[in-house]
Amino acid sequence: MQGTIDGFGYGMVTPLVGYVMACLGSALGLRCTVRSLASGRARKPGWLALGAASIGCGIWTMHFIAMLGFRVSETAISYDGPLTFLSLLVAVLVVGAGVFTVGYRGARPVPLLTAGLFTGLGVAGMHYLGMAAMRMNGSLTYAPGVVALSVLIAVVAATAALWAAVSVRGLLASLGASVIMGIAVTGMHYTGMAAVGVRVAHDAHAAVGDGSSALDVLPLLVGPLIFLVLAAAVVMLDPMLIMGDDEPAGRPGRRLDIGDIRVSLNADNNWGVTGAAQSRER
Repeated sequence: MQGTIDGFGYGMVTPLVGYVMACLGSALGLRCTVRSLASGRARKPGWLALGAASIGCGIWTMHFIAMLGFRVSETAISYDGPLTFLSLLVAVLVVGAGVFTVGYRGARPVPLLTAGLFTGLGVAGMHYLGMAAMRMNGSLTYAPGVVALSVLIAVVAATAALWAAVSVRGLLASLGASVIMGIAVTGMHYTGMAAVGVRVAHDAHAAVGDGSSALDVLPLLVGPLIFLVLAAAVVMLDPMLIMGDDEPAGRPGRRLDIGDIRVSLNADNNWGVTGAAQSRER
């Protein structure tokens, strides 16, 4: 028997809240990656890891907030805890692989496309792994063509996100990119959900409205939500990002020559004084 699916059990609340979380994770990830480009070798991995975890948690949180509104009228839904947690690890690890690739190799075509393909397939894998964690009195079916479209959207979105992470400069530009990334992530999720059908077992007898999975999903969301809040605090309190000094390290510094004294400001905002024979600002 074919189940009756409602993907918007709470109206537009879950799509909008999920979208906001995707934007938040994307914005934090972009800013952390930008910060890594202006950091020394010792601190760069830490910023990249924080950015990857932020994007991964944002995507995963978006998925399961959206799933709060997913119901099947003929059966209740629950989630397998270990498999659900595994989907979170997959999201963070595949995004991390992509972020570290572009963080160290830049946005050259081959590294970017390779990282985007791997990350996009991983994000799609996270989505369908999270779907596989659902437990109900029935089984899921998928429309192959729509699944392929959702995977394509994930790959394009991941590639665009990784490009933006190392190419976008300035707070407003990063926020604009995160809004677009949030749309792409949310679009990928609901495209994937459009491919879903449920074949309910003949002995299913749950009453209409009993399909809510909120009590199973909400505890799983607490950890990633706390992490995103802490990551936001780290980003907001970082002096360089507050000042908007987000250009990568190694950019030409300013230099002021006064008589025999040369004063220079390097990429790390450290002043140096050396001898000089010029008396003009360069």
